[in-house]
Amino acid sequence: MVVHISRLDRDNLLHEYGVDTQRLQPWPVLNAPFEVSYAVCRAGTVSKLHTHHEQEIFVAVSGECIVECGGERQPFRAGDVCYFTPGQLHRVHNHNDEHFVFTSIWWDPEMSHRFLAEY
Repeated sequence: MVVHISRLDRDNLLHEYGVDTQRLQPWPVLNAPFEVSYAVCRAGTVSKLHTHHEQEIFVAVSGECIVECGGERQPFRAGDVCYFTPGQLHRVHNHNDEHFVFTSIWWDPEMSHRFLAEY
């Protein structure tokens, strides 16, 4: 069996939505009905308030922050998962001295259709 690994390049993250990211999915070896990014909200920063047409989940990997959605703010820390429905304004507030690391997973019907078309 071959293990496929998508390597994180921490030195070359892209800055999008006010956080540093790397897209982990789509990935040539895996057709999946979702996309994934590794993300870092740097210490003392706030991500851009934004919305998507996709559904989205954040999985907190390390650190802690405040996640804002629809004007409501909640503590969010390593091990937590939050869900955003399409169209919900959201962002991450990191007023701490350490970086907050999370994974973002999003999907929409088109991604599912592409996935199912291959099987």
